[in-house]
Amino acid sequence: MKKALKIVGYVVMVIVAIAAAAVLYLQYAFPKVDAAPAIAVPKTPALVERGEYIANHVAVCIDCHSTRDWSRYSGPLAPGTEGKGGDIFDHSLGFPGTFYARNITSDKETGLGNWTDGEIYRAMTKGVSKNGEPLFPLMPYKAFNQMSKQDIYSVIAYIRTLAPIKNKVQNSEPDFPISLIMRTMPTNDELNVVEETALGNEVLRGKYLLTIASCSDCHTPQEKGAPIAGKNFAGGMEFQFPNGSVLRSANITPDKQNGIGAWSEDDFVHRFKSFSNPEMAQKVDMKAMNTVMPWTMYAGMKEKDLRAIYKYLRTVEPNNNKVVRFTAAP
Repeated sequence: MKKALKIVGYVVMVIVAIAAAAVLYLQYAFPKVDAAPAIAVPKTPALVERGEYIANHVAVCIDCHSTRDWSRYSGPLAPGTEGKGGDIFDHSLGFPGTFYARNITSDKETGLGNWTDGEIYRAMTKGVSKNGEPLFPLMPYKAFNQMSKQDIYSVIAYIRTLAPIKNKVQNSEPDFPISLIMRTMPTNDELNVVEETALGNEVLRGKYLLTIASCSDCHTPQEKGAPIAGKNFAGGMEFQFPNGSVLRSANITPDKQNGIGAWSEDDFVHRFKSFSNPEMAQKVDMKAMNTVMPWTMYAGMKEKDLRAIYKYLRTVEPNNNKVVRFTAAP
């Protein structure tokens, strides 16, 4: 009996040692990405203008990295907070830990003022911070990795123009084992380079814009953090609000019954452009339906780009997934 217990004890010790070694390996061997490239992005007016458009109205980087006014419908940006960071994504919203959007203004102490252009480029496309630590994929670097190099440069050029705001943001604290899993996510995958000539095709441009806007991240339901096969853009992904209410993303496939198949191109464009009217972001009761969709930012997208996105969505597989959009707090 004693011999058996001794053997069991040895086995347990070996298992613990292997587990500890695995944890140490993941902690110190990952993420496996190259050093930040040595680049200097020119801050030309044309590049800054393009970057402002991408960051505010397509990829909406400024959405997460600013303060949103959740007392109003769709949480429009609070003026003067552009890029200051500090937005919190935690357990109350269904996240596996507590994550903070960092300050991306040019402040040297608390923002990106002491980052090189190459370090920003690497964070956007590989998901690794200045200090080599992985970024939680709430930062959609897998989508940004499919952005054209010119558009990445334009976003960097624009970010450099943001007025410095001194706002020290806390470090994110992912739960275990997500803290280890996310270390394996950043890779050295090359940019999925988009030929500028291909973007002259409306459908391809629509696909490109939809990709860098990370629309699939919200409009494709997930299971255990992975998209459910066969449900691309079928909606139903849940977003918890701190008050206990639940919002679900819309089905944007061309299904006529439960998607947007019955929408005309003009209907689609009007849905976005209607939020150019500030009155659409009206005050809402905290228990009433709200949305995480930053409509007031997407409203600034060019009409030709919205039409391109619509045309691409008409090519995806229709899915009759019926979505109950909102469940009020108990």
